[in-house]
Amino acid sequence: MISGAEIMVKCLEQEGVSLTFGYPGAAICPFYDKLYQSEIRHILVREEQNAAHMASGYARSCGKPGVCIATSGPGATNLITGLATAYMDSIPMVAITGQVNSELLGRDVFQEADITGACESFTKHSYLVKSASDLPRIFKEAFYIASTGRPGPVLIDVPFDIQKQEVETFVYPEKANIIGYKPRTQGHPLQIKRALEAMAEAKRPIICCGGGVVLAGARREMIALAERTGIPVVSTMMGLGVIPMDSDRYLGMIGSHGHKNANRAMHDADLILLCGARVGDRAIAAPEQVAEKATIIHIDIDPAEIGKNMTAHIPIVGDIRQVLGTLAEKARTCAPKEWVESVLQYKADYLPRGEESETCVEPRSFIRKLSSMMKDDAIVVADVGQNQIWAANNFNVKEGRFLTSGGLGTMGYSLPAAIGAKLAKPRRQVVSICGDGAFQMCMCELGTLRQNDVNVKIIIMENQRLGMVREVQDNLYGKRHAATILDQGSPDFVMLAQAYGIETARAETNAQANELARKMLASNKPFVLVCRVDPDLPTI
Repeated sequence: MISGAEIMVKCLEQEGVSLTFGYPGAAICPFYDKLYQSEIRHILVREEQNAAHMASGYARSCGKPGVCIATSGPGATNLITGLATAYMDSIPMVAITGQVNSELLGRDVFQEADITGACESFTKHSYLVKSASDLPRIFKEAFYIASTGRPGPVLIDVPFDIQKQEVETFVYPEKANIIGYKPRTQGHPLQIKRALEAMAEAKRPIICCGGGVVLAGARREMIALAERTGIPVVSTMMGLGVIPMDSDRYLGMIGSHGHKNANRAMHDADLILLCGARVGDRAIAAPEQVAEKATIIHIDIDPAEIGKNMTAHIPIVGDIRQVLGTLAEKARTCAPKEWVESVLQYKADYLPRGEESETCVEPRSFIRKLSSMMKDDAIVVADVGQNQIWAANNFNVKEGRFLTSGGLGTMGYSLPAAIGAKLAKPRRQVVSICGDGAFQMCMCELGTLRQNDVNVKIIIMENQRLGMVREVQDNLYGKRHAATILDQGSPDFVMLAQAYGIETARAETNAQANELARKMLASNKPFVLVCRVDPDLPTI
């Protein structure tokens, strides 16, 4: 006989899971007991939301679904923001939650919460397990759903009695067979032919690279297409790093906080090859105006995304890696020389803002300097707020990755996601960049960092403000800084890190920040670098 809890562990082993993130509780204890007896490593977080963020950083760095675990009630509900963050950015994840006994469901007993119902709108699928015999099928389906088509989080809610329930045998399915779920991977040949014809006829073509290209692992295919056709490339924030940012094919990040030259190229284009991007309001403020002037070729694995925010004249549903590979194979050089020269001149005319300061740390110039110090394959994890934009516009992603919360914009994402990324790629440099407001939402995870000796470097931009909201208040609300000032009550971050036994330092100028960054990167231990930033410094 074998218990449901033991089956759950064996399912994870069958899926090749070697690392999980979570926080235990009574309703999930049977599973934790069996997990403890297995070879699967478990990372104890300090708050459940951060378990989901760590699973996200892990998944985004290694390409396999991350696994997070929580108990019933508040443990499960604490996962919600992390699951929603993963859902908005299409991150493959399997969340396992404990639940009260099956016969107690719906009776509002201690630590009961309808987590499958609560998460319905931002999980790709969810399961409430009713029999231990269903667990192998459910786990197989969950990992398949999470990682195929448009990736996303899948929730498995397992009542306490189901974890204890015993069945005679364990047989793990060889494959998932789900009626009605057959993700399309091959782009329609006729639509691909139409796209190639439109590209050949265009006078001012642009490729816009989104997060879907990153998720599909289609970096090589995207570069091949750009080189074969000569078409310049811009990216959304989630598409940063697909094209090396110092490439002469790359124009920059588009959007309200992007590069003016990249936005200008998008505005002037007569054809836009939109790859794995839904172009939300922060990427293109008026997408329909763009679509009125340009032919839009939209490639995405999820048919629901095509045309959602911008009219798609030539929609192609399929795996971006396969579609881009086909386009790169069949396309020819088609970008007019005059157009390429003009947009490259836009880029040449763009002057990055921010000069080194002797009175504080000027973050934009410091991030450019930091970028030059780091290895080509480094992983940078930016939080949300001004620090995110400073990093996105100034860190030169070459062969590495730029991770951030794009769709939901979740503050407190950076540190836990960086821990997950470092555990996925232990030999790569991993740096978390965050503001002092965002850091205070996740600083408890310094305990996780220290307990597991994860060599993540943390840079805190300390301006004692919720900087981006403060900037909105400056521009739209008469400089009435309602609830955005942090100078009363914020901790001394240096002393805080020292209390956790983590090496730390504070920089008051760019010269100090540059020197300390070299020391930080040379260390083989976690390091916190606090940079004092002018509270009135703008985002752009």
